[in-house]
Amino acid sequence: MRRYTSGKALASGLGEGIFDRALADREWLRERLAEVESGRPMRAVQWGKASLVWADLHVCWALTEDREEALALEKRVLAVQGIGWWNRAHRAGH
Repeated sequence: MRRYTSGKALASGLGEGIFDRALADREWLRERLAEVESGRPMRAVQWGKASLVWADLHVCWALTEDREEALALEKRVLAVQGIGWWNRAHRAGH
């Protein structure tokens, strides 16, 4: 989780998914552009952090017996959320 909160996981599945959706949010993007126009441009890792704050994620851990059970639980949680921002490998069926 430290990579996400530091903004350094921007190219990960979750980081990329969150960043893509933040960029599609006009208000979030206007805020970033206002920072640039006012002479306060942020670095990419700072944009990554800002997108994570924008996503307002809440993390919860669960222990499972094996990988199959973990994947089934992840699938159920993601179905409830209704948001497809997770690992690219899972989206590709790997």
